[in-house]
Amino acid sequence: MTNNLKVLSEDGLLAGELASAGQRLVVADFTATWCGPCQRIAPVFLEYAKRYPKGADQRMLEDKIKQHYGSGDGDDAAEDCGVAGHIDLAQYIHQGSCECLNESDERPFAGALKAGAGYLESDCDEQLILSLAFSQAVKVHSLRLRAPAENGPKNVKIFINQPNTLDFDKAESMTPVQELELTKDDLADGIVPLRYVKFQNVTNLQLFFRDNQTGADTTRIDHIAIIGSLIGTTNMQEFKRVAGKKGEAH
Repeated sequence: MTNNLKVLSEDGLLAGELASAGQRLVVADFTATWCGPCQRIAPVFLEYAKRYPKGADQRMLEDKIKQHYGSGDGDDAAEDCGVAGHIDLAQYIHQGSCECLNESDERPFAGALKAGAGYLESDCDEQLILSLAFSQAVKVHSLRLRAPAENGPKNVKIFINQPNTLDFDKAESMTPVQELELTKDDLADGIVPLRYVKFQNVTNLQLFFRDNQTGADTTRIDHIAIIGSLIGTTNMQEFKRVAGKKGEAH
């Protein structure tokens, strides 16, 4: 056991250690005897403590943190998405599991998920149902929309965690988690807050765009962003079988 690694048996001892550390960087590893992953990582944690008896290079570690999470002066991802403390969840949308009903063949939904990549437009009438699947559970705070004032969406019903994509009859009759009436200002790259408490564990988000601003024949969405944050769960898209065959016990 090296001098820079201390094992604390009670939560109350941590405050004293942090105070005595002053300006030095402190890395805390929380573990439990009943936690399997904790026990598996323990030898690695000890090995790194022996390998680097003086601790991590604080400057390099801080540079890495800034690279991935922004500087201490402000969260770059939050600033880009327009909502402090949250991010654009675009990278966590699993497009292979998404679907859009009544989209135009020439203007599918993928064009609206990335700014400047195109746009989504309805086909035979003004209605659309956009089903977005996330690669891991998320909390959804708000929507960010950009669409034309003439045929951008107006009334929207929002559903979460549906086992299948709703058809138009079901979407029309079912009670949504939230219903929105968008204004032209909302469509000017505006932030549309949701009832955050209702969207705390979302794996699938379905948006039923019932109509548009002026009753035009088709509805168009230039860009839609889902703003929120991640829940600390396993990303099932990264899960891989490491031994045995499907169906075998381990």
